[in-house]
Amino acid sequence: MGEVRVIGGSLKRSKLPVPDRPGLRPTPDRVRETVFNWLAPVIEGARVLDLCAGSGVLGIEAVSRGAAHA
Repeated sequence: MGEVRVIGGSLKRSKLPVPDRPGLRPTPDRVRETVFNWLAPVIEGARVLDLCAGSGVLGIEAVSRGAAHA
C-alpha cells in the first residue's frame, strides 16, 4: 500500500492510502501544485469533477483548497 499527501489547504500534509494496482498512478505533488496554482482564483465554492479518479487525490485536494463539492 502506498500513500499520497495533500499539498495545500485545510487538509495540508494529510496522507491518503493508495492501493498498489497496475496502472494506478496518482497525480504527482508537483503537477497538483501547478494545477491548483492556476485554479486558485476560481476554486473557492466550485464543483470539481475528478474525472479519472483512481486515487481521488485531485478531488480531495480541491475540497481542501475550498471547493464546495468534488
